[in-house]
Amino acid sequence: MAHSTITPIAQEERETLRSFLAGQLERGNLDLPLLPVVANRVLLLSNDPDADASKLSSLIQQDQALAGQILRIANSPAYATRTPIVSLQQAITWLGLTMLAGLAFSVSVQSGVFHTTGYEKEVRNLWRHALATGLFGKEIARRIRHNVENAFLCGLLHGIGKPAILHLLSQSPDKSAEPVSWTTVESLFEEFHVMAGSKLAAVWQLPDPVQETIRYCQDDHYHQDLSPTKGAMITCLAHHLASVMLGDSTHNEDTLLSLPVVQDLNFYPEDMAALLELRDPLKASVECFLP
Repeated sequence: MAHSTITPIAQEERETLRSFLAGQLERGNLDLPLLPVVANRVLLLSNDPDADASKLSSLIQQDQALAGQILRIANSPAYATRTPIVSLQQAITWLGLTMLAGLAFSVSVQSGVFHTTGYEKEVRNLWRHALATGLFGKEIARRIRHNVENAFLCGLLHGIGKPAILHLLSQSPDKSAEPVSWTTVESLFEEFHVMAGSKLAAVWQLPDPVQETIRYCQDDHYHQDLSPTKGAMITCLAHHLASVMLGDSTHNEDTLLSLPVVQDLNFYPEDMAALLELRDPLKASVECFLP
């Protein structure tokens, strides 16, 4: 977002907060929230080739609120089978191991790690976009025969630096009594969210493809991701599709076709049309995932 839209007073506040953020990130004085124990173990287990539904089920059952959310999602109209899903093992079988791990992580983080007073609506919208990006990432990966679950996780976590920045701003000694304007916050996101997300991903020991995606999923950087999963490239397009679906993009259905990432994925107009036709069901899925 252009900084010219910020008033002189807000600009002064922005520069003060910018200096604070830059200093904290450069020095590594992040005081970032710890990942909940269950969420952390779920992520590690989802990357364990020997993991199975029973192990993950036993782990999630340690957090009854989380278990309830997972069952609610599995039985939502977006995912429900003809017969109700009554156990976590059924939910894992139906949703997939990595998908469920991503959802468990998302629910855990949304419910407590990044609670920022004054920005509840905005943070909810950040998670809405993250979930939409993850779901579009799955569909893109499916079309190019790549790992769909990895694509979901990369899309879900690609913008994790944004709530991390809000968390850091809440600790600034120079912040005003009133919440900083969202315009100012967005301008700080633009400058710092990749750095903040990369540092948080390292602290949380997120999977390597996710860390690569956080660093490189922007339009002019995805070629730097050398991972065979193509997480950054897939997430780049998924981000744009999610933005169009949620109405917060400068692109529309026609201009999406001109994006370099569309050509780099060898997508034709019919491929993009098929992805755009998924907007309504994916939007319904996103709302199911939000607590």
